[in-house]
Amino acid sequence: MRREALSSLPGRVDLVIIGGGITGAGLFREASRLGLNVLLLEQADFASGTSSGSSKLVHGGLRYLKTGQWNLTLESVRERQRLLREAAGLVERQPFLMPLYRGMKPGRTALRFGLWLYDRMAGSGHAPSRYIDAAQALALEPSLRRTGLLGAMLYDDARTDDARLVLRLIFESAGRRAIARNYTRAVELLRADGKVCGVGVQDLLDSSVREIHAAMVINATGAWAEGLSQGEAPRLRPLRGSHFVFPAAKLPLGRAVSWLHPRDRRPIFAYPWEGATLYGTTDLDHNESRYQHPRMSPDEHQYLLEGLAHQFPDLQLHAGDATSIYSAVRPVVAGGKADPSAESRESALWSAPGVVGITGGKLTTFRVTARQVLAKAAEQDPRFVPGAGRLFAETPSAQRLDGRLGSAAVRMREEMLAIEQAPLGETPYSLAELRWAARHEQVVHLDDLLLRRTRIGLIAPHGGRALLQQVQPICEAELGWSAELWQDKVRRYLELWQRDHAPTLTVS
Repeated sequence: MRREALSSLPGRVDLVIIGGGITGAGLFREASRLGLNVLLLEQADFASGTSSGSSKLVHGGLRYLKTGQWNLTLESVRERQRLLREAAGLVERQPFLMPLYRGMKPGRTALRFGLWLYDRMAGSGHAPSRYIDAAQALALEPSLRRTGLLGAMLYDDARTDDARLVLRLIFESAGRRAIARNYTRAVELLRADGKVCGVGVQDLLDSSVREIHAAMVINATGAWAEGLSQGEAPRLRPLRGSHFVFPAAKLPLGRAVSWLHPRDRRPIFAYPWEGATLYGTTDLDHNESRYQHPRMSPDEHQYLLEGLAHQFPDLQLHAGDATSIYSAVRPVVAGGKADPSAESRESALWSAPGVVGITGGKLTTFRVTARQVLAKAAEQDPRFVPGAGRLFAETPSAQRLDGRLGSAAVRMREEMLAIEQAPLGETPYSLAELRWAARHEQVVHLDDLLLRRTRIGLIAPHGGRALLQQVQPICEAELGWSAELWQDKVRRYLELWQRDHAPTLTVS
């Protein structure tokens, strides 16, 4: 799917979706299945906001049981199971170990009951949780803190590459009647006779502008929803979540480990992801501008390192051991809770003639959210009644590449040179994946390629600087970049990486 000129877009469509994160991508997928003329607009790159900076977990939210959000947990668990079936190779089973220590609350009995409920919600085909003693726990994860260890609970959730999930939803849905564009801003809602009737659009690469008329507009901009809502949107409480990514050799885990931070008893976790180990997360009010990329604060930096030292004291990990950090803003609807983590993760809908808005929600439940939004739009136009069927087209196998690319994986293997399909350096990605993305996936900048189409910028040392020489000929051949433009793109990427992802902050 190449990025066409703004002037080539149709002047009228059935539906405009504003926002290229997981909610917008899910809507794009569901609407395209209805045979509608759909246009998705993203002002930056697809998944460049919250949807590439999540904890990458597809989970039911075990902690939501404690706060009484039973429906949200049930809905999330069911969607997790659906995604494990329908997006195999992209959404994968993630075993968890939760160590139990002397004097810890909740204790063994309460946790076993909560996990029993969790198992029942998942239904058949789900590995049941179980208790193991301290010796068994240490045999599985030798780096655990040993003092006071009684045993551990084992249970299952799932993980994904959040950015790649968004990209697969978009690229597998795109076609003649479904068009998605990145770096394209909806600058205003068009109105006629008291009804929204389209959007004014600007291409941020060449500054061209035009108007697109539509039967319905959906505002799916997440943390930025209030900007286009003109007062209809609920009040948001943007919360920042930050994470470390460590080399697997520095934080070696065979499964996810979840524990409570000693400072505030919030659940934190670390688990294997894309050949590295991901660790987080914080949950703090984000008071900076939502129009600047969020960054981990020195306080978060220290908080996370404290939590790591508490659970894995023998590893003696420091920020300099990490490969990268990342942060994102969660669009949580304000509920007046004193504790940010106590706020509900339920989504919120609003509407006016010709427009529906959506914000809040969870990565795991994006499909349910998309169908709820379309059902709301159908109250104004019956063409938007959501359909039935599988979320994704069937893929030939559950291999990693089939999960990441979906139906395009077969074509990719045929189109790309065999010599380029081997893993690049110590990463799980190949030059063939980079070439495919550059050729077909609307890559504009180097960070599109290295932070979202692949995650090289998060898992390779120094953002993958040592691999850039091998990436250069691909970008020059597929994107038409001159040697001079390549240097400009590299400079931009390395500055961005140093600002947002370099792990060695100065801690106050």
